[in-house]
Amino acid sequence: MTLALSVLDLVPVRTDQTTADAVAASRSLAVTADELGYRRYWVAEHHNMPAVAATNPPVLIALLAAATTQIRVGSGGVMLPNHEPLVIAEQFALLEAAFPGRIDLGIGRAPGTDMLTRYVLRGGATAAADDAVAKFPQYVEDVATLMHPDGVEMSVGGRREPLRATPQAASVPTIWLLGSSDYSARLAAARGLPYVFAHHFAGQGTAEALALYRSSYQPSEAHPEPRTFLTVNAAVAETAESARRLALPQVQAMVALRTGGRLASQRLVEEAEAAPVAPAHEGLAAAMLRRWIVDEPVAARRRIEELASEFEVDEVMVHPVAGAFTGTPAGSGPAREETLRLLVA
Repeated sequence: MTLALSVLDLVPVRTDQTTADAVAASRSLAVTADELGYRRYWVAEHHNMPAVAATNPPVLIALLAAATTQIRVGSGGVMLPNHEPLVIAEQFALLEAAFPGRIDLGIGRAPGTDMLTRYVLRGGATAAADDAVAKFPQYVEDVATLMHPDGVEMSVGGRREPLRATPQAASVPTIWLLGSSDYSARLAAARGLPYVFAHHFAGQGTAEALALYRSSYQPSEAHPEPRTFLTVNAAVAETAESARRLALPQVQAMVALRTGGRLASQRLVEEAEAAPVAPAHEGLAAAMLRRWIVDEPVAARRRIEELASEFEVDEVMVHPVAGAFTGTPAGSGPAREETLRLLVA
């Protein structure tokens, strides 16, 4: 089995960065991944988070696809209940037209945000937001239908009118369903769609979700066989100790997220070392590190290969979580780029 590697990017914002700096660093990371032969590069959708600039996947995908030449670029994912299906279909149909054969549409069901932002995204209608979650299966179907070259016909005012996401589509993006529970696994299997479990975030339930997906998969014309891969957090450096230092800012951010702590821009390594995790949360931090790939290159590659074998996947999507030291140029993330280089060296 030839193992392919891909990249997940949340476009992190460090304490020494502006949004412009963070986007510039991600553009450089995408170019590095493209040059190194990574298969795909996905960006997430999160809102109102001080340490995450990935608020709008379609905009970022356009920037990153334009800066690269071969790598597939996509969303990991678009949180569909936040948006009208036609809007997403139009955005990704246009991206596919501009970069044919290189666009993935990863779709999630979670809001990816706090209650306030969710309220604003749905025009102040809380009931509409809840209704959108309930209608998720239909929304997925609507997006797929609208992106199809034939589109759909609908009756409006007694007349049937055609509706398409773009006038003359020659190809369509690949749709993936994303999830951290078995809900999307069941839906993806029933619809014959590719599926990815958020192993990098959930850390548990991966084997069960993938087994459920594979065992209940209903073949589709576009995807006669189930397709899935694994996601994992990774920080790789020349030594295991260096890798652990680089991972510390992300570990602290995730501990804060899981324990109701204050969210802030991602600390630099020295800032993280000066403010260690509280003793009550050390066990949580240690458990996270055991699930992540934080090591020197040979051991890191071996662990990724073991994970791929354990979960029977031929692709692993790496979320590079290596932080930065004081004095790092603001528009770059050299340790994140080095993680990608060392994994394929």
